Amino acid sequence: MTRLAACLVAGLAAVAIQCSTYSDCLGRGRKAFDAGEHERALAIFRSMQNDVESLSPSERALYGYLRGMTDYRIGYRAEARHWLALASESAKETPGSLPPDMSKRLVETLSDLNEQVYSQGVTSLSNTVVATPAVAPGEETDETDEGRASADGGAEAAASPAPAPAP
Repeated sequence: MTRLAACLVAGLAAVAIQCSTYSDCLGRGRKAFDAGEHERALAIFRSMQNDVESLSPSERALYGYLRGMTDYRIGYRAEARHWLALASESAKETPGSLPPDMSKRLVETLSDLNEQVYSQGVTSLSNTVVATPAVAPGEETDETDEGRASADGGAEAAASPAPAPAP
């Protein structure tokens, strides 16, 4: 029983050392972000996502900014837009909560993301890969139904039923 208790205490101590407060977690995430360790930063920010309300108003603005920019740099543009919008609102409620360089980058990035949504729709922020035909430049496609379908965006193929498979 004593070994079990010792292991439990050691495990809890290790967790406490990792992040003793939400502010410490935010600091660790910022350090990872500043070092370009975006996957690590995102893991830290996601781990504290449910506890954001425990941060001070200025720390919430910083969290939203760092989380949004981390998502943006990894390629999660829809999530980036969400967190940057929250950061923008938090920064408006608490003036001076973000340094001027972060405020400027926040406005620029959020404006770019919003412009993309307004011009191309929210699905343009998706991080899913869209399959495209694999045709090398200068390579000719054959003019079968498949070739025409990929050339005209699939409109003709969508309008006609697919042939039945041979027995």
